[in-house]
Amino acid sequence: MTNTSKENIEIDIDIKDTRWDVVGDLAALARTAIMAGRAQYCVRPFTEISLLFTDNAQIKDLNRTYRGKDRPTNVLSFPTDEALAISVLGDVVMAFEVIEGEARDGGIELKNHIFHLLIHGYLHLQGLDHEIDDEAKVMEAHEIKALAGLGINNPYDRDKL
Repeated sequence: MTNTSKENIEIDIDIKDTRWDVVGDLAALARTAIMAGRAQYCVRPFTEISLLFTDNAQIKDLNRTYRGKDRPTNVLSFPTDEALAISVLGDVVMAFEVIEGEARDGGIELKNHIFHLLIHGYLHLQGLDHEIDDEAKVMEAHEIKALAGLGINNPYDRDKL
Protein backbone atom coordinates (compact mmCIF):
# COMPACT_ATOMS: atom_id res chain seq x y z
CA MET A 1 0.00 0.00 0.00
CA THR A 2 1.24 3.43 -0.93
CA ASN A 3 0.23 6.54 0.94
CA THR A 4 0.77 9.77 -0.93
CA SER A 5 0.03 12.99 0.94
CA LYS A 6 0.16 16.51 -0.45
CA GLU A 7 -2.19 19.51 -0.36
CA ASN A 8 -3.93 18.04 2.72
CA ILE A 9 -5.31 15.10 0.75
CA GLU A 10 -4.22 11.59 1.55
CA ILE A 11 -4.48 9.11 -1.30
CA ASP A 12 -4.23 5.52 -0.15
CA ILE A 13 -3.15 3.27 -2.99
CA ASP A 14 -3.29 -0.50 -2.94
CA ILE A 15 -1.88 -2.34 -5.98
CA LYS A 16 -3.06 -5.96 -6.15
CA ASP A 17 -1.83 -6.79 -9.67
CA THR A 18 1.77 -6.42 -10.79
CA ARG A 19 0.71 -5.64 -14.37
CA TRP A 20 0.04 -2.09 -13.15
CA ASP A 21 3.85 -1.72 -12.95
CA VAL A 22 3.90 -0.91 -16.70
CA VAL A 23 2.43 2.49 -15.82
CA GLY A 24 5.49 3.57 -13.86
CA ASP A 25 4.82 5.89 -10.94
CA LEU A 26 1.17 5.00 -10.38
CA ALA A 27 1.02 7.08 -7.19
CA ALA A 28 2.06 10.25 -9.03
CA LEU A 29 -0.35 9.55 -11.88
CA ALA A 30 -3.19 8.94 -9.42
CA ARG A 31 -2.45 12.13 -7.45
CA THR A 32 -2.37 14.17 -10.65
CA ALA A 33 -5.69 12.71 -11.82
CA ILE A 34 -7.47 13.18 -8.48
CA MET A 35 -6.21 16.75 -8.12
CA ALA A 36 -7.33 17.55 -11.70
CA GLY A 37 -10.76 16.16 -10.92
CA ARG A 38 -10.89 18.05 -7.64
CA ALA A 39 -9.91 21.32 -9.32
CA GLN A 40 -12.74 20.83 -11.79
CA TYR A 41 -15.51 19.65 -9.45
CA CYS A 42 -15.67 19.31 -5.68
CA VAL A 43 -18.97 19.48 -3.82
CA ARG A 44 -17.98 16.97 -1.14
CA PRO A 45 -14.83 18.26 0.57
CA PHE A 46 -12.51 15.47 1.63
CA THR A 47 -9.07 14.76 3.00
CA GLU A 48 -8.75 11.10 2.02
CA ILE A 49 -9.54 8.83 -0.92
CA SER A 50 -8.62 5.19 -1.45
CA LEU A 51 -7.66 3.64 -4.77
CA LEU A 52 -7.41 -0.07 -5.51
CA PHE A 53 -5.62 -1.18 -8.67
CA THR A 54 -6.59 -4.78 -9.25
CA ASP A 55 -7.54 -7.34 -11.88
CA ASN A 56 -10.65 -8.57 -13.70
CA ALA A 57 -11.38 -11.36 -11.22
CA GLN A 58 -11.60 -9.07 -8.19
CA ILE A 59 -13.52 -6.30 -9.94
CA LYS A 60 -15.93 -8.87 -11.41
CA ASP A 61 -16.63 -10.14 -7.90
CA LEU A 62 -17.19 -6.59 -6.63
CA ASN A 63 -19.38 -5.73 -9.62
CA ARG A 64 -21.50 -8.85 -9.03
CA THR A 65 -21.74 -8.29 -5.27
CA TYR A 66 -22.54 -4.57 -5.29
CA ARG A 67 -24.15 -3.94 -8.68
CA GLY A 68 -25.61 -7.33 -9.59
CA LYS A 69 -23.57 -7.39 -12.82
CA ASP A 70 -21.61 -10.61 -13.28
CA ARG A 71 -18.82 -9.22 -15.44
CA PRO A 72 -15.63 -7.22 -15.04
CA THR A 73 -15.74 -3.48 -15.60
CA ASN A 74 -13.07 -0.81 -15.89
CA VAL A 75 -13.78 1.22 -12.75
CA LEU A 76 -16.06 1.05 -9.72
CA SER A 77 -16.62 3.82 -7.19
CA PHE A 78 -17.83 3.39 -3.64
CA PRO A 79 -18.62 6.75 -2.03
CA THR A 80 -18.56 7.10 1.73
CA ASP A 81 -21.99 7.80 3.18
CA GLU A 82 -22.33 11.60 3.22
CA ALA A 83 -24.42 11.40 6.39
CA LEU A 84 -21.39 10.20 8.30
CA ALA A 85 -19.70 13.58 7.77
CA ILE A 86 -16.33 11.89 7.45
CA SER A 87 -13.51 13.41 5.44
CA VAL A 88 -13.02 10.12 3.55
CA LEU A 89 -14.53 10.55 0.08
CA GLY A 90 -14.63 6.84 -0.77
CA ASP A 91 -12.96 4.13 -2.80
CA VAL A 92 -12.21 3.75 -6.50
CA VAL A 93 -11.37 0.29 -7.85
CA MET A 94 -9.80 -0.23 -11.28
CA ALA A 95 -9.20 -3.45 -13.27
CA PHE A 96 -6.05 -3.68 -15.34
CA GLU A 97 -7.19 -6.07 -18.08
CA VAL A 98 -10.35 -4.14 -18.95
CA ILE A 99 -8.58 -0.78 -18.94
CA GLU A 100 -5.57 -2.02 -20.92
CA GLY A 101 -7.89 -3.67 -23.46
CA GLU A 102 -10.02 -0.54 -23.85
CA ALA A 103 -6.92 1.58 -24.38
CA ARG A 104 -5.45 -0.85 -26.91
CA ASP A 105 -8.75 -1.32 -28.80
CA GLY A 106 -9.44 2.43 -28.79
CA GLY A 107 -5.94 3.46 -29.83
CA ILE A 108 -5.60 5.46 -26.60
CA GLU A 109 -2.38 5.84 -24.64
CA LEU A 110 -2.76 3.66 -21.52
CA LYS A 111 -1.76 6.44 -19.11
CA ASN A 112 -4.28 8.84 -20.66
CA HIS A 113 -7.04 6.24 -20.31
CA ILE A 114 -6.07 5.70 -16.67
CA PHE A 115 -6.17 9.47 -16.07
CA HIS A 116 -9.65 9.56 -17.60
CA LEU A 117 -10.99 6.65 -15.56
CA LEU A 118 -9.51 7.93 -12.29
CA ILE A 119 -11.22 11.28 -12.90
CA HIS A 120 -14.40 9.42 -13.88
CA GLY A 121 -14.31 7.38 -10.66
CA TYR A 122 -13.57 10.50 -8.60
CA LEU A 123 -16.58 12.30 -10.11
CA HIS A 124 -18.78 9.36 -9.14
CA LEU A 125 -17.56 9.77 -5.56
CA GLN A 126 -18.57 13.43 -5.83
CA GLY A 127 -22.11 12.32 -6.70
CA LEU A 128 -22.13 12.62 -10.47
CA ASP A 129 -23.57 9.84 -12.63
CA HIS A 130 -24.19 9.00 -16.27
CA GLU A 131 -27.26 6.75 -16.24
CA ILE A 132 -29.46 9.51 -17.70
CA ASP A 133 -28.37 11.42 -20.83
CA ASP A 134 -28.54 14.86 -19.18
CA GLU A 135 -26.49 13.65 -16.22
CA ALA A 136 -24.01 11.99 -18.56
CA LYS A 137 -23.48 15.28 -20.43
CA VAL A 138 -22.70 17.08 -17.17
CA MET A 139 -20.30 14.38 -15.99
CA GLU A 140 -18.58 14.17 -19.38
CA ALA A 141 -18.15 17.95 -19.49
CA HIS A 142 -16.32 17.85 -16.14
CA GLU A 143 -14.16 14.94 -17.33
CA ILE A 144 -13.30 16.75 -20.56
CA LYS A 145 -12.30 19.95 -18.71
CA ALA A 146 -10.22 18.09 -16.12
CA LEU A 147 -8.45 16.10 -18.85
CA ALA A 148 -7.87 19.24 -20.95
CA GLY A 149 -6.10 20.73 -17.93
CA LEU A 150 -3.71 17.78 -18.17
CA GLY A 151 -3.24 18.23 -21.91
CA ILE A 152 -5.35 15.16 -22.75
CA ASN A 153 -7.80 15.27 -25.64
CA ASN A 154 -11.54 14.80 -25.24
CA PRO A 155 -12.03 11.03 -24.88
CA TYR A 156 -15.57 11.32 -26.24
CA ASP A 157 -14.44 12.91 -29.52
CA ARG A 158 -13.02 9.84 -31.24
CA ASP A 159 -11.95 11.84 -34.33
CA LYS A 160 -9.44 13.87 -32.28
CA LEU A 161 -7.77 11.05 -30.35
